[in-house]
Amino acid sequence: MIQTGLPQDFVRLMHEHYDAATANALCHALDATEPDVSIRLNPRKLSTDEVLAYRPELEPVPWCPAAFFLPFRPAFTFDPLLHAGAYYVQEAASMYVAEVLHKYLLEGNDAPLLALDLCAAPGGKSTLVQSLLPEGSLLVSNEPIPKRAQVLKENMEKWMNGQTMKAPRCMVTQKYPAEFGILTGSVDLLLTDVPCSGEGMFRKDERARQEWSLEAVVACQQRQRDILQDIWHVLKPGGLLVYSTCTFNRYEDEENACWICQELGGELLMERHFLPGRDRGEGFYVAAIRNNLPSSPSSAVGRKEGEDCPALFGCRLTGSSILYDSFDMPGFHPPHVELSYNEALQYLRREALRVEAPRGPVTLCYRGLELGPGNGVGNRINNLYPDAWRIRTTYTTPFSLLGMDGGRLQ
Repeated sequence: MIQTGLPQDFVRLMHEHYDAATANALCHALDATEPDVSIRLNPRKLSTDEVLAYRPELEPVPWCPAAFFLPFRPAFTFDPLLHAGAYYVQEAASMYVAEVLHKYLLEGNDAPLLALDLCAAPGGKSTLVQSLLPEGSLLVSNEPIPKRAQVLKENMEKWMNGQTMKAPRCMVTQKYPAEFGILTGSVDLLLTDVPCSGEGMFRKDERARQEWSLEAVVACQQRQRDILQDIWHVLKPGGLLVYSTCTFNRYEDEENACWICQELGGELLMERHFLPGRDRGEGFYVAAIRNNLPSSPSSAVGRKEGEDCPALFGCRLTGSSILYDSFDMPGFHPPHVELSYNEALQYLRREALRVEAPRGPVTLCYRGLELGPGNGVGNRINNLYPDAWRIRTTYTTPFSLLGMDGGRLQ
């Protein structure tokens, strides 16, 4: 075994689970290399052609449409396009969910779907799924932990902001798995990116290394099974479970997929590990599992004529646990006021704006994409950007994916 700064029990476990060459390459990659940087576009706001016209050097992510590897990590905080929900910074391996959904759920199926992303914060997979679902679908993005739920709400609201009512509806909820009884037997797609021992974070977070232990792996495996047992009931017969973790060990991955099939009635369709040193991307495991209970024509995946539209299920998810609903967007659309790059950063810092604007409510935009609300008072605009979202750092490292004002590249 190679000498490494990784936990030695982890190194031994990887040599038990993989051949020596793969285990050594994995440990070396985690200990001595930097992770790739990747982004995924919001196709309802930004096109691939538009981005490549400014950034022809970007390399596509092979398994996900409208996604790219970047040659370096820029100062994303200072790109108004990110705050406008035009793209999402997401680890490339986790984008493989797009390939899974295309193959096992979406290909040849344009019927509205009901999807539940159970452990959705900070929002990477939810923004991905919302981009792929057919028109008329409903995505419930859930996070039980309050602080993480607020981050999820912010990211989903930015992603959805400015989309038309024809886009798949999104709701953000703060519930525990056992609280989804109202959705029993009705969900077409269930995503469970379950809490795990975090081995895929070893390159990014020293604390993840320090907190890892064999005991934690065993505890995580049991916790994951408890979560799955509490939520499996929402899947309709024939519905698809996408189970994922950011770990490499087989206890939390392959063994749990096998357990789901044996104990809950699933059918394993595929599984894949992304291993640094072998694959491009961080640690990621994904399994596609079909609910193998007997089905009837009325319970097949998707909706037939006369069945409830998935969006109607949103009417049943009521109460204080609903943090955001894209159907609640106001019918009144204030006039748009276009901002320059520097003005956009002022707005995102919640600073005063000396910009000519109509009196009354306005929507501030950058490159035609909505950033948020303001109130015009003649020669200035009162800044109504949410205080919790504002950029708090006082310095600026200018960056915009589509170049700065006037088309000048960063």
